[in-house]
Amino acid sequence: MGQNNKDFMSENTSEESFEELLNQSIFKPIRFNPGEKVDGVITHIAKEWVFIDLGGKSEGCIAIDEFLDDDGNITVKDGDTTSAYFLSPKNNNMLFTTRLTSGSAGDQFLEEAYHNRIPIEGFVEKEIKGGFQVKIPGNIHAFCPYSQMGLHRNENTDQYLGQHLTFHIIEYGEKGRNIVVSNRAVLEEERQKQKETLRESLKEGMSISGHITSIRKFGAFVDVGGIEGLIPISEISWGRVKDINHSLSVSQKVDLVIKKLDWENNKFSFSLKEALPDPWEAIGVKYPEGSSHTGRVERIVPFGAFVTLEPGIDGLMHISELGKGNRIKHPREVLEVNQTVEVKILKVDQEGKRLSLAMGSDDPDSEEYDDYSEHIATNGSKSSGSFGTLGDLLRDKMKKK
Repeated sequence: MGQNNKDFMSENTSEESFEELLNQSIFKPIRFNPGEKVDGVITHIAKEWVFIDLGGKSEGCIAIDEFLDDDGNITVKDGDTTSAYFLSPKNNNMLFTTRLTSGSAGDQFLEEAYHNRIPIEGFVEKEIKGGFQVKIPGNIHAFCPYSQMGLHRNENTDQYLGQHLTFHIIEYGEKGRNIVVSNRAVLEEERQKQKETLRESLKEGMSISGHITSIRKFGAFVDVGGIEGLIPISEISWGRVKDINHSLSVSQKVDLVIKKLDWENNKFSFSLKEALPDPWEAIGVKYPEGSSHTGRVERIVPFGAFVTLEPGIDGLMHISELGKGNRIKHPREVLEVNQTVEVKILKVDQEGKRLSLAMGSDDPDSEEYDDYSEHIATNGSKSSGSFGTLGDLLRDKMKKK
């Protein structure tokens, strides 16, 4: 009895294994809907077609024109993976496209491209009222509004003329006689894919390159290849920036440091100055205490004057250092903005990024000091109540000569 059961189970198991093998050997082609996107491995490159393996013993074909560069060279090889959209059955194969071109389809698939957002190739022929005339597969003329060409509106419209670009059909009316296309929609989809990749790789504090897309009073917007963010005006230079246009220009390539990544609110900020050497790192070597330098008066306040020695390096000359032993009421009595002055370094605070300065000509035995003291003593106060400026003194000396 035990042996009979064993033989029955063995026979039953063999039948099941045979049935499984039989099912596996039966060819069951995969069915696709028009416009469905798939990833396939290239298995063979022929004269007119590139064949892709879709799995499940199914194979598709793509017109070879879609894989040729401007010089007619094939840009793919066996084993590469490509994304494609299903169009229709063709000669016992399934026809796919990476984008509709004149060679891959013609006008019979344009409506499918519209409904399924299949990219199409277009040739920008000329500029017309409100946008561009674009020739698409089937020698059909479509319209692309200015707002749908490129990611950003560009006043230099000539750059698009004569270009082969990729578009989405965003309007398909009058049975294909009224077609509106968008290059921007394609670029935004590509940008979203890049953004997903960047989200995994970018971290705050990292260095990255980008190019300037626009300039505003408060900063400059920069594209880093998938996301766009702001360089605040305070992060453009170690020095004070009054007009950003003097420092940056649109399309300029820049090296940056990532300051903040807010993916949820789509807000990103970068620093240009942190990608540059910090001038304060070698402050004690370049500007040691007791050394004299030439600077420019940047700003005057009631308690003194701020003098710029180089971009990013400012020092304070306290009002008590400006009178040459004579008390003054306001720094404007002896200094003016943008005036060039000789200064001496009194104190260096590298950690606090502060310099204390004094007038460079503070030697009581110097000719400049004697002339300055004599000028104050002789002229006393002007009608305005001030002692006059160092610039007045120098002009008087030049007149005497």
